[in-house]
Amino acid sequence: MTKSVRFALLPLLALAGCSLAPHYTRPDVASSAAWKPVDGWQPANPSDQAPRADWWSGFGDATLDDLIVRAHAHNQTIAQAAATYRQARAATREARASLFPTVSATGSVTHSESGGSRTIVTNGVASSAGGRAQTTYSAALSGSWQPDLFGQITNTVNNARATEQARRADLASAQLAIDGELATDYLGLRASDAQIASLVATVTAYQRSLTIATNRYNAGIAPHSDVFQGQSQLASARSDLEGQKRTRAQFEDAIATLVGENAAAFALPAAAQWAPATLAVPVAMPSTLLERRPDIAAAERQVAAANAQIGVERAAFFPVLNLSGNGGFNNDSLSGLFSSAASLWSVGASLAQTIFDAGARRARVAAARAAYDAAVANYRQVTLTAFQDVQDNLAATAILARQEALLREASIAADRSEASVRFQYQSGIVVFTDVVSAQATALSARRALIQIQSDRQTTAVALIQALGGGWQDDVTARR
Repeated sequence: MTKSVRFALLPLLALAGCSLAPHYTRPDVASSAAWKPVDGWQPANPSDQAPRADWWSGFGDATLDDLIVRAHAHNQTIAQAAATYRQARAATREARASLFPTVSATGSVTHSESGGSRTIVTNGVASSAGGRAQTTYSAALSGSWQPDLFGQITNTVNNARATEQARRADLASAQLAIDGELATDYLGLRASDAQIASLVATVTAYQRSLTIATNRYNAGIAPHSDVFQGQSQLASARSDLEGQKRTRAQFEDAIATLVGENAAAFALPAAAQWAPATLAVPVAMPSTLLERRPDIAAAERQVAAANAQIGVERAAFFPVLNLSGNGGFNNDSLSGLFSSAASLWSVGASLAQTIFDAGARRARVAAARAAYDAAVANYRQVTLTAFQDVQDNLAATAILARQEALLREASIAADRSEASVRFQYQSGIVVFTDVVSAQATALSARRALIQIQSDRQTTAVALIQALGGGWQDDVTARR
């Protein structure tokens, strides 16, 4: 390398490590200092370093705990997200390798012959002579390195690392989503068990009422219409029972898929009793929410990746320096291959600069900036949607609690009314239509109570998902 070339490269080498990516700051998102006031809820101050508890354990159901473990091990959505994360990690390692020189080793043996077999006549005597043969041995090391003068490689690594972190957050999102969906389906299945138990009891009660109506008709003290009404009511209740069994079967099949099993070979026995439990979930401040929800974390990391990509594209406006070196040995004798006389070496440097590309580089930079703006918009939208999810489920939690209390009161009153009217019918005080009406009201109230209890549970799960998962060591349930 000549002295003039070395001096020409000095300014470029001084720029090594320079980054052309814009300084990255997390995009601002309009947030509130607190959630809208909701009775019974106060802002919590969880620590981001605190371990996240297994929030589903708060329901106190060993079967649910086991299903969650099975889903973590065998759910294919989680497996796919985990594989994508591993792929991103490998891409980061590959990008980081470009920061270091590449070294190659070669060795060869070459045998060659010149000329061919020919006949030579000397004094009338013919003889043959062969061609010239030669064997050459060589061994060499070669290396090349592209100094990261303008941060193209560094920003490529930063882009890959941010993408890796986004995929890791995607994995956490997938796991949180599967946990929530599995818990919701399981709680829905148990609510179906309760509905089925209620309908079975109702069918039995309707059968008794039909028997009473039939006996009164046979005794000539009640019209035939009472029997018809009783038969119609009983058939409707049995139809509702079959429909609820279908709903339970659908929940069971969905759970099978979530835990990675064939629905045809999966079964969950019905629960003898259903004791609904509602999780006591802490409410986090918006600033904490920004750091805890994995989908928000993924969106923010995508912004960082897009920011680094701008630096990658801007670096294309500057020259690329490549340094190379070769050293080795070449000899026609294997024993003398590594002697100093057989050594050879070379070093070199090349500088490449695009002079004209009809605006292609500017277009790529503009595209990178547009991708960054899109990532920022997506991050803000994901964050605003997260705030909405929390606020909606926060309000629903308080409202459903009040509704449950009212529906329990209504159910108790309807049961008492049903028993009273049925006694009055047996005594001949009221007509059978009154019995049918009272029984329908009582059944509707009982089913509504079971449904609101199920809604409270699934809303608690949705609130946990909106908050990014449980993070207290002790997640308790209120029964």
